[in-house]
Amino acid sequence: MAIIGNLLFYAGLAVSLVIGLLYFRDLGDVTQMVLKVKRDNMARFIRNEYRLLAVGLSAAAVMTLSHLLLGGGPFWLWLVAVLLLIVLYAFPYVWVHVGLRNQKNSAKYLPVRDAMEWVSPSSQVLVIENNGVARAHPDAQIMRPHLAGNREGLDGENVIMTYCAMANLGIGYTPKIEGQELDLEVLAQHGNNLILRDNRTGEPIQQIYGFRDRDGTPSENGATCPVRPQLAMRPWPTFRMTMRGFKKAYPDGKVFINKPSENPFLFLFDLAIETIFSSEISRQHRVNEPIIGNMNRTADKRLHNKTYVWGVDIDGDAVCWTDDFVIENGNTVNARVGTRDLVVAWDPKFESLGVWYNDTGAPVTEIDFFGVTPAGRLQRVENVRPGMFWHVWAEYFPNTDINRIGEASGKDETSGAETEAAQ
Repeated sequence: MAIIGNLLFYAGLAVSLVIGLLYFRDLGDVTQMVLKVKRDNMARFIRNEYRLLAVGLSAAAVMTLSHLLLGGGPFWLWLVAVLLLIVLYAFPYVWVHVGLRNQKNSAKYLPVRDAMEWVSPSSQVLVIENNGVARAHPDAQIMRPHLAGNREGLDGENVIMTYCAMANLGIGYTPKIEGQELDLEVLAQHGNNLILRDNRTGEPIQQIYGFRDRDGTPSENGATCPVRPQLAMRPWPTFRMTMRGFKKAYPDGKVFINKPSENPFLFLFDLAIETIFSSEISRQHRVNEPIIGNMNRTADKRLHNKTYVWGVDIDGDAVCWTDDFVIENGNTVNARVGTRDLVVAWDPKFESLGVWYNDTGAPVTEIDFFGVTPAGRLQRVENVRPGMFWHVWAEYFPNTDINRIGEASGKDETSGAETEAAQ
């Protein structure tokens, strides 16, 4: 009996520890500060989280029962193992499912006047708009929940703002693929970009791409979605501006405010999480090197890592612009990306850079914040990644052109000052 007890004890100990260590490594997040975790390993645990947890916890139960009932293993080892397993399993689970709990169906939006109690005029906000109905999402407010939306929708449209502070990237998405609603949850980040999970299929979704891993096909320019557009979430035109600019443009707009929880335990827990986030994300904006070095590609030195870029990809052609380049070129730049003519424009009144499809048949020299030109109103490009860090854009679109004017030339138009800063 003692032999059987020891066999069960050590087998349960080994299985529960291995799974616990993998869980902590792959989804513990803080482990990436010291370890370079492979994305494939993350994806495996994301897909199989609850199955692996069931096996690991069952193994821990076998270890405990064999110790208590069959005398397997010494008490000190059982006690140390239990305490270690509590850390290995509880920390990543609480971090992911409580600390990063999202508000995709429960976000609160306040009128601009009320929101000004929580947001300064110069704060950056991410904006989505539908038929004049606009929502702003201040970076500091959406930093912890990562997802914001509600059942009311954006003038009836189901749109969720997704946000990754590591990439400084917000993208609005309609959370559907092939007509089926997705149940999105924040699980991890890799390559300094958010990884979501569709809980209905268990599939990881890289925020910057917007499609499930299983639907992606690899290419030299990063993962690409198959030809069928229904295999990706529909991106919603998303743009950045200041809060004061939003107030001018959309006086009747609403602002996402992540008010503190009324539960005292959640209040203190959220305060701790947000304090940690704020400190580290502030450093991410200040220093050249990514604060978590989980990038797969060598740094692209054409720009300083933390330069903000506005990137688009059309028909496999990826291009990004910097705001100072557009301003230096008279606030308006015309370029062709893929099969489409675009106009990129800075509006000083509303402090916002926008990218529109140019279907006028001629270069655009006059365009306002709302896309109105002498030839008519233009449509915003829906897949702009607004104001994200250069090093993240280059990680996922390594063959990108920079600051293009006119047709693709194979060379970027980066200003000398930016090139110097990167060297």
